[in-house]
Parts: sequence; C-alpha cells; structure tokens
Amino acid sequence: MDFLQFLETERGNSPRTRNTRLVAIKSFMRFMEHRTPSILEQSRRILAIPAKRTDTRLINYLSLEEMQAVLNAPDLKCRYGIRDRAMLHLCFTAGLRVSELVQLPLNAVEWYPLPNVRIHGIGRRERLLPLWKQTTSDLRAWIAVRGQPATAELFINAHDEPMTRSGFEYILAKHVEVAAEKCPSLKQKRISPHVLRHTAAMVVLQATGDIRKVSLWLGHTDIQTTEYTNDRGISSR
Repeated sequence: MDFLQFLETERGNSPRTRNTRLVAIKSFMRFMEHRTPSILEQSRRILAIPAKRTDTRLINYLSLEEMQAVLNAPDLKCRYGIRDRAMLHLCFTAGLRVSELVQLPLNAVEWYPLPNVRIHGIGRRERLLPLWKQTTSDLRAWIAVRGQPATAELFINAHDEPMTRSGFEYILAKHVEVAAEKCPSLKQKRISPHVLRHTAAMVVLQATGDIRKVSLWLGHTDIQTTEYTNDRGISSR
C-alpha cells in the first residue's frame, strides 16, 4: 500500500498506472502461492487490495469524411503512395492491429472465388474477411508495383524489407498531416493506427447493429472486450 501511495504522490503517476502496477503485483503473488504456500495469508491480503476508480475515456474514431481524407492523402503517381494507400485502406476496412498488418504475408490475400484476406490474430485465432471493392483495387495496384523482393510480407519499406510498426505509424502521421489541410477536424484528434481499428468497428456496428459481428470482424478473443469498447462510446457516437 505504501508503494501504491508512493506511485501517485511522489512519482506523479495516474490512478490508471497505479492499477496497472497492482495487477502485476497480484499476478506475481498468484504465481508465488503455488511455490511458497507459507505466504498464502499475505498473498490473500494483497489480492484483496481494490483498484482505484478511473475515468473512462471515450473511444476515438474517425468519421467517414475524415477517413476518406486520410485515404486520399497518398500520391498515387508514385510507388510508395500506392503502397501507403493500400496499407491504410486495408488497416481500416479489415480493422487490423498494427502487428497483423505489418506481418501479413503476400499469400494472405486470396482473389478467388471472391477477394478476401486471411488474418492470423492474437491467440492463433484466424479470421477470413471479405475485401471491399476499393480495397481490392488498391491492393491489386500495390501488388502490381511491389516487385518480387525476398521477404514474404505483403508490405515492404524502401529497402525491400518488411514494414515495421514504427514505419507504419510514421506513414499514417505523415498522411494525416496532409489530410488535415483539407479536413480541419483531423487537427483536433490524436490519430494512431488503433484509431483506424476503432473506425472499422464503428462502420461494422452501424451496418449490422450486431456487436457479435463486430467482435468477429476485429478478431476479439472475448466478446466482453467488444462490449467494453462499445460501452466507452462507439454505439452512442
């Protein structure tokens, strides 16, 4: 308890950070219980420490107008503009995590009988998602100029190496800055790759009205994760 108090009063950490540290401590104590039974009473007392209540922030996502402005930002007259447009469009429409996007192999895109993409997500969960018509066009355009580098990943950088998380974050930030000149509302938002995933969730929810379909589309391991996200503002906004 002194340590938790120290985090907030002396280190200036937020209650959210304090709760994260407490979760780690509780996890360690559960681990130790099975190896040192003599600490069971002390462990039970630690496990009983409650988390502090924190403010729940609303989910940040883009309107379709804002999303389209970002998609229109890349210069399609150059090879990397074609790549960037394809990456942004796929990340958005498939609701991909950054790790899923940058690790996606070339053979994950299947064209027949209908265009779709096969995603291997967290916990080895696999999902097969249909590709939107414009996303299909953007991916075809990228593959046509991608060439045949040694790497198996679909998206590559200027050195013909797999795209990295930081590389995609840089590309997104660059195009958001360009898009904000034509769509000023983007200047008021902090846009990370995960915001594109939230935007996909919003689109699927509005189209289907079914939280279970949102969960399947995003590849959540537990529908409660989707419901928690929904409670933080998706359905009401």
